[in-house]
Amino acid sequence: MLVKQLSVFMENRPGRLYKLTNALGKEGIDFVTLSIADTKDFGIVRFIARDNDRAYEILKREGFTVGQTELIGVEVVDEPNALAKVIETLEEKNINIEYLYSFVLTNYNTAKILMRVENTEAALKVLEEKGIKLLSEKIL
Repeated sequence: MLVKQLSVFMENRPGRLYKLTNALGKEGIDFVTLSIADTKDFGIVRFIARDNDRAYEILKREGFTVGQTELIGVEVVDEPNALAKVIETLEEKNINIEYLYSFVLTNYNTAKILMRVENTEAALKVLEEKGIKLLSEKIL
């Protein structure tokens, strides 16, 4: 199972993040996750929205440079070393993680981990074999 993430490339200057969040918010689009990676001049805003398809269309209409990426999502118990066990599972098969981020839903005792890996098919296979719960957008 894969989770669709939207990525927006934009200049790192005042007002740009507001324009993005406001464009989605005024259309009733809610964020599930949000991550920002920046350099001095540019940034990449990565997120998953409650309605990714609609968010994509809104941002394109507003002139943003937006792309879609598929991530692997896993769910682990919210406790120390749970993330390390997932990473170890991938490292045993020499699968590199390009980036990841996580979040916790407070009314559950689990953490959600979203990651981009170099070999998605191999990563899915090894995670399934180890019994690690995979996520889809529907259960975020």
